Amino acid sequence: MLLELASQRKVLFLGGKGGVGKTVTASAVALHQAMSGRRVLLVSTDPAHNLGHLWEQPVGDTAVELFRAEDGTGGVDGVEIDPQATIKDYLAEVGETLRDFMPQHLHPQVTQHLNLAAQTPGTHESAMLERIAMTIEYGLDDHDLIIFDTAPSGHTARLMALPEIMTFWTEGLLNRRTKAEKFGAAIRAIDGDDDPQSTTGENRDRRIRRMLLRRKNRFEMMRNVLTDAKTTSFVIVLIGERVPVLESVELYNQLRDTGVDVGGFVVNRLSPTDAGEFLASRRVQEDQYVAFLQEQLPRVPMDTVPLLAGDLVGREALDQLAQQLS
Repeated sequence: MLLELASQRKVLFLGGKGGVGKTVTASAVALHQAMSGRRVLLVSTDPAHNLGHLWEQPVGDTAVELFRAEDGTGGVDGVEIDPQATIKDYLAEVGETLRDFMPQHLHPQVTQHLNLAAQTPGTHESAMLERIAMTIEYGLDDHDLIIFDTAPSGHTARLMALPEIMTFWTEGLLNRRTKAEKFGAAIRAIDGDDDPQSTTGENRDRRIRRMLLRRKNRFEMMRNVLTDAKTTSFVIVLIGERVPVLESVELYNQLRDTGVDVGGFVVNRLSPTDAGEFLASRRVQEDQYVAFLQEQLPRVPMDTVPLLAGDLVGREALDQLAQQLS
């Protein structure tokens, strides 16, 4: 299911509860697609990054090559989005705009306000959302597929709902700007000031409008991409335990409510039945939870992956996992 789905999409999100194997699954899919000749951008949005450890090389906030096919047609580039760097860049842009509109003596207050804003609820989500939107907007210029290895379920579900919220919020700001511009024009007409400096207010209004329009268009683009089932799918990764299964059912419903296509489930690390009584009894319990998941969502495709020996690190291990998904 998963490999076929990846071959048919341009954007693929993998999510689920923390510690269920999202990163290694995303990496295995990325490697498989690259070996099939596609150019893949693998992006980690989880603050607890481990792409670098998995691929055995440094990975940071800018794209680095993780794998290149011998014939040069396919490859994997990796990025670990740095939340603090993203927030810093995001607030720096906001600060530059605000200082342009404020008198010089108020610039220290702008800096103080932005320092406080960096710690306020919602700033991280807003900055991360814009970075993901920019990654989609520009990443598909150089890649055939973008795979997002996402943060744990609750954070990701909220992030998937934000493009809709932010689009409407920005539209509201644009409507307020329109009213403010009309009011400003009326005041300037009443003043009858022909001084060329009187265009300052008009220039400011145009800059604010351009900034808001750019953000609105970016969020709108992301919303359209996320809700286009032919372009984007979300796959939920889990293990056969009670909490991950219940959380996966909840995540599925949350994603569907936001219009995101859920392509299926990957049940990871199923215990072997022929490796002793302990693991065999554990497998019985796992099968019960998998059956419960299938009862709750009977029409959703599902892949199952056995517990593999050794650490899943490096290209050979990722290739081995990809074969289990075939």
